[in-house]
Formats: sequence, C-alpha cells, structure tokens
Amino acid sequence: MSDPRPPRRPGRGRPGRDRHAGRGQRPTRVDRGRRDGWPRPERERPERRPAGDPRRVAYEAVAAVHRDDAYANLVLPHLIGRAALADRDAALATELTYGTLRRRGTLDAVLAAAADRPVERIDPPARDALRLGAYQALFTRIPAHAAVASTVDLVRRVHPPATGFANAVLRRVADRSLDEWIAEVAPAATDDPVGHLAVVHSHPAWIVRAFAEALGEDLSGGGAGSQTARALAADNEPAPVHLCARPGRVDAVTLADEVGGSPGVFSPYAVYLPGGAPGRVRAIADGRAHVQDEGSQLVTAALAAAAVSGGPAERWLDMCAGPGGKAALLGALAAQQAATVTAVEVAEHRARLVAEAVSGLPVRVVRADAREVGPGEEIPPAAFDRVLVDAPCTGLGALRRRPEARWRRTPADLPALTRLQRELLVAAIAAVRPGGVVAYVVCSPHVVETRVSVAEGRRRSPHRTELLDARPLLPAGMPELGDGPTVQLWPHRHGTDAMFLAVLRRLA
Repeated sequence: MSDPRPPRRPGRGRPGRDRHAGRGQRPTRVDRGRRDGWPRPERERPERRPAGDPRRVAYEAVAAVHRDDAYANLVLPHLIGRAALADRDAALATELTYGTLRRRGTLDAVLAAAADRPVERIDPPARDALRLGAYQALFTRIPAHAAVASTVDLVRRVHPPATGFANAVLRRVADRSLDEWIAEVAPAATDDPVGHLAVVHSHPAWIVRAFAEALGEDLSGGGAGSQTARALAADNEPAPVHLCARPGRVDAVTLADEVGGSPGVFSPYAVYLPGGAPGRVRAIADGRAHVQDEGSQLVTAALAAAAVSGGPAERWLDMCAGPGGKAALLGALAAQQAATVTAVEVAEHRARLVAEAVSGLPVRVVRADAREVGPGEEIPPAAFDRVLVDAPCTGLGALRRRPEARWRRTPADLPALTRLQRELLVAAIAAVRPGGVVAYVVCSPHVVETRVSVAEGRRRSPHRTELLDARPLLPAGMPELGDGPTVQLWPHRHGTDAMFLAVLRRLA
C-alpha cells in the first residue's frame, strides 16, 4: 500500500535535519558571495521595502546592527520613516528591535537548545529572524502561534532555504514558557552565579562580574535577589527620555507643562518626557532645552557647584565636549555666573555638533586633542578655574539606551580606554589653576574606569591634588550615594544612567 502522506518538502522536519542551517557545507546560491553568510545586497534589494510591516522593520534594524555594526537608535528611525509606519506600528517595531537586542543572550541560549546546535552555525539572516520570533513568543503578549507564523513568513522572504528549519525551531521555543526555558538553559545559581545571571538577565559574564565588583557584592550565594541582579534587570527596561531645561532660558516646571511631562526627581533642570519623538519638541528646536539623561545633568551641575578657592571662577573648560549636551548645560550655567566655556573636541563632525548645541551660549568651540596642554596650545596650562573631563569609556552605564553595546564591548577594549582616561585626567590637572576644580566623569561603573583611573591619573600628575567629597555637590536627599568621596549613580537606584563622578582640587 502506498504512503498516503505527501512527500517531505526540502528543509522541513526536525531542526537537526535541515541542510541549509550550516554544517560546514558550501553556502546556498542566495548566500554565495559573502563570507559572513549574509546575502549579497543586490539579491536582497527587492525585499528591502517593509511595506508597512513593523516586524519586517524590526528585522531590518536588528540585521543592520549585526551585519553592519549599525546603531539601533540611528538606523531604526530611518527604517520606520521609510516604511511610513503608523504610531502604533512604529511602537511595535521599536519594542521588537530593542527587546530583541537587549535579550539576545537569553534568546541565543534558548535557540541553541531548541535547534540543537550553536547559534553561530545558523545562517545570519535566519538567526536574526529567529531571535525576533523567540522574543515575541517569550517576552511579549503576542500569541505564540502569531509569533511563529509571522516569523516563518519573514524567513520565507529573507532566507527561503531556512523556512522549514525556522518553523520547527520556533514551534519548540513556543512549546515552553520563559521560566521553563531558563530552568533548562541557565546554569544553576548556586553552582555558577555569574553564568546564571548572565543568561537570566542577558549580559556577558564579564559585565556581570564588573557590576558585582562596583557594587561591592559577593555573588557566591547565588545572587538572585542581589543589587547586581537589580542593576542587570534595569538595563533591560526601556530607558525614559529626559530633557534638560537650559537654565536662564526655561525652567523645568514650565517645560514640563509645555511638553506634557513631569519635572525630574533630582536634577532641577530635568523633565521626564512621557512619550513621542523628542525631535518634535518645540523647546528643543528653539534652543531652550535638549535631550540629556538626568545623571549627566547631575554630574555637570556638580562641577558648576564645586567651590573654587584663590580667585574667581570665570574660565571653564570642557575637554571632551562632543556631541555637546554637557557643554550646552555648562554654557547655560556659565552665562548665569558671568563665566565662559572653552569646549574642546578632537573629531571634526562632533565639533560641529557641539557648535550647533551651544549656539547663543558663552561657549567657544575648539577642535583639538584635549591631552595637548601647554604654552602655545589651544589649552594653556593652569588657565582654567573649572574643568570637565567627560572621558571616553565602555559606556556600560548606558546599556539600557544602547542595547547592542553589551555585545560589542569586550574586556580587550579596557586597556586603550583606561590609558586615554588617565592621560586626559593628567591633562585636566595641568589645565586647571591651583585652587581650581576638575570633575572626572565616565558613563560606566567598571572599577578600572572609575576609581582606578582616578587614582592612576592623580599618581601620574606632577601636580598635587585633593579628592573632594562629591556627594554634597548633588541635590540634598539623593539616596544611596555610598561612602564617598566619589559618587556612582545607578539606573536601579536613581533612575539615571550609571554615571561616575570624582571631583578634584589642584593644590598650590
């Protein structure tokens, strides 16, 4: 008797049997021509129009991040605009994009188990589509059948050979809840607390260790309810939009009423924007406000509030001014104190951004290497009363805003960055006059970039400094500022990016 079932279509069936999912074979025709497994751009061109599909827009954004090292906050608005998405669909595309990027570590662990192979062996177009589908099935209220069906349809359009494979894998993913998958794929918290937190909260293990060290925690007990776990969880929450009401141009209460927001909890200049596109805020267009995290406002204002001895405080310096948010706030504060700001930026395009940001403020923009302090240089020695060093860093303090950064940064990035940080701090100490103050700021809690860089910079400087207590320079009543003298802000404690602040005074 003949078999009544229809013949098996190529690519259908168990994930392990799919011949297109990467077992070292020669790439299929659609993949040929790029060693990383992505299709040639010309092959994909007919499919580049999202046709108003928010899932396709999210896929293109995620793919651009992984394929082209793009930044989600830059590429996604362009894709949404090109697709002419309505507000509701744009919100869905944004949620899927940022959620998939944030949860990539957890998703990859689940997909590897469901596919019975490492995710590195899945063709990149299918891999990103699977991440998108798994995120919908496990982390959103989208029904599992809709998440599976829409993703399989997406794979059919972007990488047809993997259609059956994607269907089988996503059905396995959707068969279990997130908690059930975590129980299977995450190491036991008691045996490997770092590995457990890394999978549960979707961070590389080295960042988990860095957060635990900065928080002074021993994770040997498991760490499930620890401060470290709370800090990691905060990185997976969408970051609110904070506006800075420029002092002298608009106050926070007036701006909050104007935009339908609310005044900030800590910074006197902060306004929390409830939603919508900040670019549409009229106060930003006319130079009365700009987008800036409340933590950045706090550390900038701390420099302006620090006491300067031995003379007036009329000359201020921003050594790493791009793209201009802190320079703009400094300029507005300087205008109220009859002071001027020199804003230094080495990159030409970033210097242009600074110039645009500080228009109409008492700020002079200089394109130079801020480490070059000396006679005849753009930064004369001992010439400034206040100096801000907003040093380049890993950006681990802003992972909720830049979710792709957690997968791009590695410990190998630290030596070059910390060397630059210490050189900049040495230069800042040389640029400030005796009695003047320096604020060293990084958007990272990593101890090597914070306390260690400050200690090394002071040690290498030929000029004596004292480390001031930064806590009184922040608004009264701020909780959990630690023992001082430096301050580390945290998303889970303060609702800000994880900004670090150290304030030094140069001695005679």
